[in-house]
Amino acid sequence: MELTIRNDPNRKYAPPRLLEPTPRGYIYVGAVVDPPDRIPIVRGSARRDAVLARLKESARRLEARADVVKATVFRAVLIPPVPGGPRFDAAVLIETAVPEAIPDVRRAEPYRRLIDAAGEPRVMTARNIKRIGDVAEDRQGVFLFNHFTAEDAGVAARLWEHLAGWYVAETGLDNSVLLEPTDAAPYVFVNHARWDGGLVRFAIRQFAKPSFARYVRGNLRANKVVAMPVLFALA
Repeated sequence: MELTIRNDPNRKYAPPRLLEPTPRGYIYVGAVVDPPDRIPIVRGSARRDAVLARLKESARRLEARADVVKATVFRAVLIPPVPGGPRFDAAVLIETAVPEAIPDVRRAEPYRRLIDAAGEPRVMTARNIKRIGDVAEDRQGVFLFNHFTAEDAGVAARLWEHLAGWYVAETGLDNSVLLEPTDAAPYVFVNHARWDGGLVRFAIRQFAKPSFARYVRGNLRANKVVAMPVLFALA
């Protein structure tokens, strides 16, 4: 399948300059705890707060390991109503020093406690295949985990670069890591990124622009790629 790019006659959204992929390994844990029923906004939940507290304790213990670079816990703020999309209202991203460390980390007691706290989570192990810049997870912001399905994973990865060009030009995006599964997964990849500010500011920068529907959504459809985003804040 050939990549199709439409609605950019002046090449305003050319792919950004990419950095070398990181050598790290990734474990992405998505948990469905108490997601909203009818609206995309994720409201407060005592049940979710209790789970997040347990996840954060396990994440701190994982970070004490020499083979773990960091373990970050997120709470969802917006789950768009995409048919078949994930309903994760809590998530953890564990970054290991190298992908080969992932099996040892998953056997560790803090990881087992983290999985127990998450209930029946979806777990994806991954490696970084494309990178605009590292995602700063040491300060608050709007964090994206965008889950992609596609008929052709290679086309989807090349399309991601063009869509990243739109986000750089139109939203000021300066970071993003594209995570490719290293084991069986329902997604061809998951994109992780961050913006300063809150949800309202992010929504204005993205959804208020006519080119979002024309260029981003239009090219997703043209290439038979489905994007299923969930937006988070630090827990």
